[in-house]
Amino acid sequence: MTQNPTPPITPIKPHPITTHGHTRTDNYYWLREKENPAVIAHLEAENTYMQATTAHTADLQQTLYDEMVGRIQETDSSAPVKHGDFYYYTRTEAGQQYKIHCRKQGSLDAPEEILLDENALAEGTKYFRIGLTRISPDHTLLAYSTDTSGGEQYTVHIKNLATGDLLPDQIPHTFYSLEWANDNRTLFYTIQDDAWREYKLFRHTLGDDPTQDPELYHEVDERFMIGLDKTKDDAYIMLNIVSKETSEVRVLDANQPHAAFQLVQSRHQDRRYFVEHRDGQFYILTNDDAPNYKLMTAPVTDSGFANWQAFIPHDPDKLIEGFDIFTDHIAVYGRFQALPTLDIHTFATGETSAITFPEAVYGTRAAANPEFSSDTFRFVYTSMTTADTTYALHMDTLDWTLIKQEPVLGDYDPSNYETARAWATADDGTRIPISLLYRKGIQLDGSNPCMLYGYGSYGASMPASFDQKRLSLVDRGFIWAIAHIRGGQEMGRVWYDQGKFLHKKNTFTDFIASGKHLIAEGYTRKEKLVIMGRSAGGLLIGAVLNMAPDLCEIAVAGVPFVDVVTTMLDETIPLTVPEFEEWGNPKEKPYYDYMLSYSPYDNLEAKAYPHILVTAGLNDPRVQYWEPSKWVAKLRTLKTNDTRLVYKIFMGAGHFSSSGRYDYLKDTAFEYAFILDTLGL
Repeated sequence: MTQNPTPPITPIKPHPITTHGHTRTDNYYWLREKENPAVIAHLEAENTYMQATTAHTADLQQTLYDEMVGRIQETDSSAPVKHGDFYYYTRTEAGQQYKIHCRKQGSLDAPEEILLDENALAEGTKYFRIGLTRISPDHTLLAYSTDTSGGEQYTVHIKNLATGDLLPDQIPHTFYSLEWANDNRTLFYTIQDDAWREYKLFRHTLGDDPTQDPELYHEVDERFMIGLDKTKDDAYIMLNIVSKETSEVRVLDANQPHAAFQLVQSRHQDRRYFVEHRDGQFYILTNDDAPNYKLMTAPVTDSGFANWQAFIPHDPDKLIEGFDIFTDHIAVYGRFQALPTLDIHTFATGETSAITFPEAVYGTRAAANPEFSSDTFRFVYTSMTTADTTYALHMDTLDWTLIKQEPVLGDYDPSNYETARAWATADDGTRIPISLLYRKGIQLDGSNPCMLYGYGSYGASMPASFDQKRLSLVDRGFIWAIAHIRGGQEMGRVWYDQGKFLHKKNTFTDFIASGKHLIAEGYTRKEKLVIMGRSAGGLLIGAVLNMAPDLCEIAVAGVPFVDVVTTMLDETIPLTVPEFEEWGNPKEKPYYDYMLSYSPYDNLEAKAYPHILVTAGLNDPRVQYWEPSKWVAKLRTLKTNDTRLVYKIFMGAGHFSSSGRYDYLKDTAFEYAFILDTLGL
């Protein structure tokens, strides 16, 4: 290893791309050639450079890793969930990377039955992930899927829980959709096409050859993906056919697996709806004339749009994100003023009660609630200072019962920390919420290092939730800030609409405004500000670096979507066509011009950039490895200063980096060590 390693030099091979009469030259297009030994050699050279330039942080990485491991209960179990006569849970053991899936019959004092040991399944693999698990209605069979590459193509396996044996039935090329019929011998599943789109539905009968399974549905519109679900009362299997803007649902009587799926309501452009069932009625969550969604009902016997009746009306100020239905209640979860909401509706009285939460800034999410006849609703409450806590809400009395709080070991005391809400002002006057975490007693004099995190795409709202890993920075004086920028849905559907298509730049300018607000208010200063985002959040980071390269000292871009125009012009790349309804179709000139104006790769210039850490996965199907690879190569030729540019590519993983829980902590320790070392901390 040299004392002064030099970054790899990427050969330039000009490749012209002509669109709408405009020709761009892409000098690094050749990095797409995954089977080319020269490409692999170049990526390995980047990793060699990464290792050489960060080797001096090895002790710091170990310290950070030890801190993170020291805060987790290494041998622990999840809160058991009652389903039928069984209590299901997962547990972990110290030193083991993966979960063990278990259950007990009758009571929590019963003997433990191990259903799956992921550690045993992962032996001999460099990467391992469970896609889903589905227990049969009679609880005798377990269907589960596995991925050993990071490419997110899963193989379904079926285990006989009485004998422990695997059935010979194996189904490859599945994704996250699998449901049992009520006969305990029929499975429905979806497969992907070459563009990684779930597009065909099949039925499998145990014992049959999966290659001969009958095809039940083929979605030919490339904007749409299909997926399976089952109503909570086990009455129907639902085929959800969804694009970014439009959806339709088809249902099958789960007691008649060989019958045909029936249409609830045909698709209509820009109308989205999702279905549950109770007592002969479909409960339909829809955005029809309701941007923030409303809940409707329709009889199963005649479920067409003309028969939809209002149940919970549209609220222009409050987003409905989803609902859980039970025999006697509906739990409705949503969002108001960048905070989660939870309302309980009681069928017998027709009353709706809003649940209040103890902190000013917090997060909630539904937990597992498989029992239709239950009178309790399980949810997880969290904040940036409160570890994830599972409660059972008694829906008749509205009383909470504590089920489990995730332990945080070591000397963590939540009273030593504060969480708060700040508001930045965007260029157009819009107020942008920011969630903050910091140690009590800090002085807002600009001396604090700060991590500003953002995402801002797909309507995904970033929760103000707990993450023990952050403490390794916060305990070293950092303020951790989450910018709830447009492109998410923190402030309702309008928040999303104002951050997509031809309004996408709002996402980037909101983030810049958030960083400037933190500096102006004394939370930090430019020389101590770090910005971070992953995937579409990596697009955010790339765009911000071009628009405001002097905003921060360090940028961390994880698996970043930075080659927007070239990717969106190539319909052979996974997910391109469905993404037209997120970014726009660059084959239409207004979208092409707009996307080209912000695409991070296309807008790199010869100028000074801050220190940058980039990560990628060679097998990533969501953001192809060549996007960050090309971006880094071009950055190396254009940046005019001597700031650090480090690129770490996982050669045996995909979008989510390492799969084991200890390995994932090592990944985080590496990133934090880069940040602390670069800041001189």
